[in-house]
Amino acid sequence: MAVQINPSILSADFARLADEAQAVKGADWLHVDVMDNHFVPNLTLGVPIVESLSRATDIPLDCHLMIEDPDRWAPQFVEAGAGSVTFHAEAAAAPVRLAREIRAKGARASMALKPATPIEPFEDLLPELDMLLIMTVEPGFGGQAFLDIMLPKIRRTRELISRHGLELWLQVDGGVSAETVERCAEAGADVFVAGSAVYGTDDPAAAVRSLRAQAERATAGAPWACAH
Repeated sequence: MAVQINPSILSADFARLADEAQAVKGADWLHVDVMDNHFVPNLTLGVPIVESLSRATDIPLDCHLMIEDPDRWAPQFVEAGAGSVTFHAEAAAAPVRLAREIRAKGARASMALKPATPIEPFEDLLPELDMLLIMTVEPGFGGQAFLDIMLPKIRRTRELISRHGLELWLQVDGGVSAETVERCAEAGADVFVAGSAVYGTDDPAAAVRSLRAQAERATAGAPWACAH
């Protein structure tokens, strides 16, 4: 599977979101963090901003819902223009039904796991998903340090995906940078969310290209990729 780089607008200038979206030409998706100040201790943006962003950029939107009751709200983000919608396993009441509803509305369905949530109880759900997100920081705020203890979890998740023969993207989010992206790729991730590592630079588009090159090099030599 091809490496994908998804810049996170959580680290962008919220007063210039349309311009910031244009600044990451070459990105695969634009990662949009939606927080409700209940599921996580932060409040960001909602459906109206997603609608506006979808009109302001040709880059598809990857909406990560860090909210309570995603079963109720997730479909609205598809209608607002999101091409991929991620709900949290810890918040969804009926994850299979929700994933199917997201897919039925025409978007990719993704499920996220917080750092302390193991992957193994959700093994049987994997065929219902298009992507699985392993959080490599505690969700809620950008700019946190990468949690190395998540690398074994990424490896176990990749093993499960391979065991079932699934075309499932494996995304990592949190502390992804030039210093950590290669470790994530070697462990099995193929979709990388990067916030400050992209928007904290003078040339965000160049940062996207650089991260992609690093991840591709690491993937090329990774045991899990060589086995395919």
